[in-house]
Amino acid sequence: MSITITNTYGTAHHVSETNPAHVTSCDRYRLPLVATITPRHPGYGDMVEMLKDNGHDTRPEGYGLIFLESEEFSATYFGSIAQIEQYQRDNADGTATFDASQGVTYAQWPHGKGWDDLLPRVFWNWAARGGIADGVGLITAFAHTELPGAEVIVYEFEGKWLPDSEPQQLVTYHCTGCHLDTFHDSGHVHENTGPSSRRWAARQARQHIISAHRHGVGDKNSACRPNNGDMLRVVNAVLSDVEGVHGGDVVVVDAGM
Repeated sequence: MSITITNTYGTAHHVSETNPAHVTSCDRYRLPLVATITPRHPGYGDMVEMLKDNGHDTRPEGYGLIFLESEEFSATYFGSIAQIEQYQRDNADGTATFDASQGVTYAQWPHGKGWDDLLPRVFWNWAARGGIADGVGLITAFAHTELPGAEVIVYEFEGKWLPDSEPQQLVTYHCTGCHLDTFHDSGHVHENTGPSSRRWAARQARQHIISAHRHGVGDKNSACRPNNGDMLRVVNAVLSDVEGVHGGDVVVVDAGM
């Protein structure tokens, strides 16, 4: 199936030649985390297992780490501790670059023993960067291929699974063409634990567009079936503009239909 999914907000991504819902890389990332690990870290042996499996465990003193993330993809760079410490000094003003050829880069952020204790929860939207709040706001948006002017947006928000439960940071997507109720349609809302959560929500947004392209809008076999504007009004409430928000962190869309 030939379909091009176009970003209307955020960074364009490269996808598989056979599956436009599967993002394979990105040209531009931000670097939300920089760290070092040494053999003194609990779980260090498990943490470097991925390097051992690929013949890259070549630094007995430990590794410097840079965690890269885009709206739909993430990667982890392993280099020398000295290189990363130099990068941290040079990046005091936020303008430093690093030479990725000095180390190795793996797709996505690692997880499991050791890593789960090292990596904090990092949201795409940060209040310190102009967002509404940490973990609240638009992540990316895709132009709907079948409905001119419509978009499928991916966003972070704070919500409750049940009325009497504690609020959690969540991530989902919403189609402004059909107003799919993702919150009550199981499997479309995810706990916002990190890049993998946001990657999955964006993948589902892409799949929604693909379904509309394949089956049409409103078809019984299509995921894109026009409903109503109630859910979008919730989205607008979450993403409504507030004083001090800068640089396109928020998009308010029409809740009509």
